Amino acid sequence: MSNPLLSNSMALAVPQGSIEAYVQAVNAVSVLSAEEENTLARRFQEQGDLDAARQLVLSHLRFVVHIARSYNGYGLPQADLIQEGNVGLMKAVKRFNPDVGVRLVSFAVHWIKAEIHEFVLRNWRIVKVATTKAQRKLFFNLRGAKQRLGWFTNDEVEAVAKDLGVSTEEVRRMEGRLNARDAAFDAPNDDDDSAAFAPAQYLEDTSADPALVLEQDNWQNHHEAKLLRALEALDERSRDILQCRWLDDNKTTLQELADKYQVSAERIRQLEKNAIKKLKEAIVG
Repeated sequence: MSNPLLSNSMALAVPQGSIEAYVQAVNAVSVLSAEEENTLARRFQEQGDLDAARQLVLSHLRFVVHIARSYNGYGLPQADLIQEGNVGLMKAVKRFNPDVGVRLVSFAVHWIKAEIHEFVLRNWRIVKVATTKAQRKLFFNLRGAKQRLGWFTNDEVEAVAKDLGVSTEEVRRMEGRLNARDAAFDAPNDDDDSAAFAPAQYLEDTSADPALVLEQDNWQNHHEAKLLRALEALDERSRDILQCRWLDDNKTTLQELADKYQVSAERIRQLEKNAIKKLKEAIVG
């Protein structure tokens, strides 16, 4: 079931024309006192008052802008960062408990940053640079640890690894991802030599080669035909044993077949082994 508070997120969308105008608008909203915040939170929590929730959200939009601006170095649109932060703020308002004794602004930090982090990881590169929780933490901490452009020295790698509690290999691997750039699959339109290094020039999918597909089909059909002829050459009891032991969905035990043919289980095993041997010889030969 959709959350009514989150369904109103479009009303909080950042204006496409001017970020400055949006910032001025949210800064014009009054900051709530602790008593006002507590009253509104209780109205929303106990009565489901969406207007109270709306006031809580609006009074904290300036805080979202402040957090979103700290992520400008990732090269993503500030409007998108703010909108994602707003989603996190609304999630925080939904979960906020005034009885805990902390202000909403302190509680909402985690939710706002979590939504912005997820947006950055989804959109910073075509290929996602971090998937696990540890990789995500390393990604953002490593970005903050870099004090200059260029690659880390060995001493810097070891220092960062020690500070973040990870191995030097993990730091180097993530640094490589941070310094990598997305490459177009197809060759560029110009005539320079870079066209030869486009992935389309050297990445080949041979699985769809018509000649190979036809060859594989012929090979499979040939061996299936030999297998069928070999099965037909077996006596009826041997075929039944193979059918019950290998081809049926509900496999039959050796003892059940022994009871059926009034022989020992060892005799059934020998018949099965001989029948399989004949099939192999027919297919290989």
